[in-house]
Amino acid sequence: MLSLPSVVRVFLAVEPVDMRGSFDSLAGVARRLGLKPEDGHLYLFFNRRRVVMKLLFFDGAAWCIFARRLEQGSFQIPAVKPGAAQVTIDAATLAMILEGIDMTRAPRRKRYEKKLSPE
Repeated sequence: MLSLPSVVRVFLAVEPVDMRGSFDSLAGVARRLGLKPEDGHLYLFFNRRRVVMKLLFFDGAAWCIFARRLEQGSFQIPAVKPGAAQVTIDAATLAMILEGIDMTRAPRRKRYEKKLSPE
């Protein structure tokens, strides 16, 4: 399980991204979505077939990328509203995506969730 501070948000880009790019191109995609990739949050990107994912973040001193390529199957993203370019997910959902858990078959029980103010 990932352990992220509660102030760190995870932004998932809904549209596929060209995975040949690296730090600058992924940061550019985040900026085009109206986000600020230098803010310390995590930015999650997938390719068209959802077999490659990259997680971009800036730790205050350097850009970091976590990449994962599946040999079988594909990553599943949570349901999003039609027309949404990005969606915010929590650390538990990120862990389920990385572990390949089918989120439609694993219902989550209702829990208190403090609403974060938009930045």
